[in-house]
Amino acid sequence: MRRAPLREGLVDVDGARIAEAVEDLRHKSKATLHDRLQRVRMALGLAVQAGLAAALAWVVSHQLLGNPQPVFAPISAVGTLAASVGQRLRRTVELIVGVAVGVALGDALIYLLGAGGWQLGLVVTTAILLTIFFGGSVAIVIQAAATAVLIVTLSPSTQNLEIPRFVDAFVGGGIALLVTAILLPLNPLRVINRAARPALDLLADQLDLTAEALRKRDRSTAQQALFRLRENKDELAAFSEAIEGAKETSTISPARWHRRDELAHYAKAADPIDRAMRNSGTLIRRAVTLIEDEEPVPGPMPDAIAHLAESVRLLRHEFAAGAEPQEARERNLRAVSEAGRAYAEGVGFSGSVVIAQIRTTASDLMVASGIEQDEANRLVRQSFGEQEQRTSGPAEQHGAPKPPTAPPLG
Repeated sequence: MRRAPLREGLVDVDGARIAEAVEDLRHKSKATLHDRLQRVRMALGLAVQAGLAAALAWVVSHQLLGNPQPVFAPISAVGTLAASVGQRLRRTVELIVGVAVGVALGDALIYLLGAGGWQLGLVVTTAILLTIFFGGSVAIVIQAAATAVLIVTLSPSTQNLEIPRFVDAFVGGGIALLVTAILLPLNPLRVINRAARPALDLLADQLDLTAEALRKRDRSTAQQALFRLRENKDELAAFSEAIEGAKETSTISPARWHRRDELAHYAKAADPIDRAMRNSGTLIRRAVTLIEDEEPVPGPMPDAIAHLAESVRLLRHEFAAGAEPQEARERNLRAVSEAGRAYAEGVGFSGSVVIAQIRTTASDLMVASGIEQDEANRLVRQSFGEQEQRTSGPAEQHGAPKPPTAPPLG
């Protein structure tokens, strides 16, 4: 669209603001497309597994077992694979238990009451209440109710439906596990790396934004980083789920047994990365307050946060390469050293909290890299040094107590 010129004598006072809003919308649109493509890439392996499992379940049930209508086997296979990764063995058992409950209830009530609309409602209600009473999971409840519906609605027209339903549940669940473990096992490290990238990139990007905001004393940029980091639930959930799925794959797939040690490293990193996210949120929130209160911003403070951001990127890169994360650790300690210099130059109340959170986040990331918590804390204290904050003014002249030599680790 061509921009219409302003009438003579009018001043375009809103042009810059409107252009900024349009650019922001364009950026969000690109980000949304990128996120969707990322989700497609992460789900591609699961989609291929589900397609293969459904096809094999149909062939086994129809061609080998002679089932003329092998509907339930492909459904069972896809239902097992659609479970949260890391829970497929459990889902297969739940699938079979749910089928057993549904078949038993459906048959019993049809025998006693016959088939019809109100009988169907009674069967479903009874199946749900009984499975809940005996402590069944949501998956068992759903499967029991669905099976009861199928028994009541199809039994009048299809004879001997119960045994094929049982067999198909076994076939579908077994084929799904066969595909996952033997025929098409996903590379667990690749799955984890893909899931870890959004979470770690999110953390690194917001720390970079915060460093830039402190350099320019730009409150809106720091607030934007805070809002974005608070929306990290999806990224962390995907990362945790990927770890559970990778552990399951390495347990049931002989081809992936050699990855167990590497996966154990990743599994231990999940909790400290989550803590680093939360502590970084506190860091950024206090940076916003620091800017609002016009506290001093020593030059090394934003540098320390930028080093922290780079350490997160190095950690992701070295994890993906299967290398010992030495560079990430070194950059972490550099961030702590810069934080010590910033503290020595003098900071206000919020500034001291920012420094403390840099130390705490660095400690979390050191633990994520494979170092024990006590050793990580020792290295952080050593890198920070015995810094003494500079003070000035009446408080110093009257012999007021000096601030602590260093902000504590959180």
